[in-house]
Amino acid sequence: MRFVIITGISGAGKTEAMKAFEDLGYFCVDNLPPVLLPKFAELCAQSEGRINRIALVVDIRGGGFFDSLFSSLRLLEEEGYRYEILYLEAEDDVIIRRFKESRRPHPLAGEGRIADAIQAEKSRLEKLKGKASLIIDTSNITVRQLREKIINRFGQAHEGLKMVITIVSFGFSHGIPLDADLVFDVRFLPNPFYVDSLRELDGNSQEVADYVLKWPVTTKFLSKLYSLIDFLIPQYINEGKLQLVIGIGCTGGRHRSVTIANKLRDFIKAKGYKALVEHRDIS
Repeated sequence: MRFVIITGISGAGKTEAMKAFEDLGYFCVDNLPPVLLPKFAELCAQSEGRINRIALVVDIRGGGFFDSLFSSLRLLEEEGYRYEILYLEAEDDVIIRRFKESRRPHPLAGEGRIADAIQAEKSRLEKLKGKASLIIDTSNITVRQLREKIINRFGQAHEGLKMVITIVSFGFSHGIPLDADLVFDVRFLPNPFYVDSLRELDGNSQEVADYVLKWPVTTKFLSKLYSLIDFLIPQYINEGKLQLVIGIGCTGGRHRSVTIANKLRDFIKAKGYKALVEHRDIS
């Protein structure tokens, strides 16, 4: 039985997340009082396999009931039920804008300011966030992108697909991907940005790739990176991980990280794993 608890900041996209789970065939319940979690899990376990994928939205809308969440989670663990926590968050200004656009009140706002309510909610959820299996920041992604992340992570088990490995190239100047499990910094490699003929190209071009890959330091780095990844992937699979996100970062995310991400994708695919590449900051 796969048990997913959807939680996080109000306005971060929990409703859209639940829709994605529904489309994946999960039995979904919104705003279940946490005290009912153990009993609900027991009922699902007694369904003789008819209900074996469950997604529940549990958040501060439960009011006083929310404080019983951790005791309920402990009971789940004691009864042998495995669960995952999907935590959704977004930047404060994004949350405020979304509430203003929807004209809906924040659950903790009362007659006060939304900004104060957001801080109060973050404080109450901080411990729960620390238990999350996956954290998604929805500040700069579309509903479709959120859906894709959920499908990649939670849509594999019942389809019998292999673990999906996503290599994300990025620029440190734009921030590290929040969902990255592993991050490698390639800013020590020679930078094509300082070559006039290469500056306006990106790491997908053969000219930039040839430049990045021609240096002995790059060859040595790739050899060590391949060896590490080759060791780690089977360990993650044995641990039951369904998605692995590997971040490859350079300064701007346009040249070196793109080339190295492409090379790593090719290496992983050659090993027989499902590998995707995403160049987050190439534009």
